[in-house]
Amino acid sequence: MTAHTPTGPPTEYARTASTTPTRARERVSYDREAVHAILDAAFLCHLGFVADGRPVVLPTLYARDGERLYLHGSTGARALRQDALPVCLTVTHLDGLVLAKSAFHHSINYRSVVVHGTARRVTDEARARSALDAVIDAVAAGRSADCRPADARELAATAVLELELAEVSAKVRAGGPNDEPGDLGLPHWSGVVPLRTVAGPPEPADDGALPVELPAYLRELAG
Repeated sequence: MTAHTPTGPPTEYARTASTTPTRARERVSYDREAVHAILDAAFLCHLGFVADGRPVVLPTLYARDGERLYLHGSTGARALRQDALPVCLTVTHLDGLVLAKSAFHHSINYRSVVVHGTARRVTDEARARSALDAVIDAVAAGRSADCRPADARELAATAVLELELAEVSAKVRAGGPNDEPGDLGLPHWSGVVPLRTVAGPPEPADDGALPVELPAYLRELAG
């Protein structure tokens, strides 16, 4: 009897020199599901690259589709008009302020992902429109079907990039402060101040347009 060999991607991303940290290695994970969970819980990333010999970091919207990320940008940014752009992309969730007895051991609790690779322009119109729909739905699920799609001029002004998830790592810190034993008797409060992002009640635009009933997906987003 021949043993069954599982198919599909490996459960972990391959470790590389770019994804191996020099400190706090115990906080690093290459687990594919953990990486996807961190990416899917956000829609804003920071995209770093070199333009004209100088480092540039841009905040931009993104969405994950399987093993690739789609990024939204402007063709007004010359670097984003390139067919292939070496980049470093980061996503970070700030989960808490960690206040220790000593200044040295203050920290934050966080979940983060770093992706190294080459971002490539999506030039096929159908794929670009699908990618932009995914980015819009990452911000508010269902929104892409509830707005006017980009016309030809707007699409031409929008840079859509795709970045393969190949060189990827996650890093997480959780828990309380790591105080020195000799500091535990000091008369200073220590612990964690949790932080979270919460959607507030939607505020309709003050543009004179006829009122529109709040869509169900926005009621759900606001909780």
